[in-house]
Amino acid sequence: MSILHNYVEIAAMILFGVGFTTLLLHRNMIKKIIGFSIMDCAIFLFLAAKGYIEGRRAPIVENGIQEMEAYINPIPAGLVLTGIVVSVSVTAVMLSLTVRLYRRYHTLDIDEIARQCRMEDEPDIISVGTVSAPADENGKGAN
Repeated sequence: MSILHNYVEIAAMILFGVGFTTLLLHRNMIKKIIGFSIMDCAIFLFLAAKGYIEGRRAPIVENGIQEMEAYINPIPAGLVLTGIVVSVSVTAVMLSLTVRLYRRYHTLDIDEIARQCRMEDEPDIISVGTVSAPADENGKGAN
């Protein structure tokens, strides 16, 4: 069995590697979502390739042939369809959260968002020189 016989599985592994490196190396949230989607597609391609058996037909009984060896297994195709639906849902949630983060922090860089979050969580330190005098009943401070 040569390596060219499994070219679909090899392509799926290469796609998964591309998606994984994109997910790890880029700081932009949109690029991370694209990497995640590439990984999803690679998994679906791999499952579809593993579910196909050359010389067999779709699992629809025709001409009275009911032997199991004449048909492919429909479970990998069902898993791929279910996975696509879940993947689209997860991608939509990730994109909506990215939009919310961009509206709040005005950046898509994950390091910058983390820095701004840390700045928000730190307590404000009031220096002694900036304390103002209490206001009187007219709302004016003492001079």
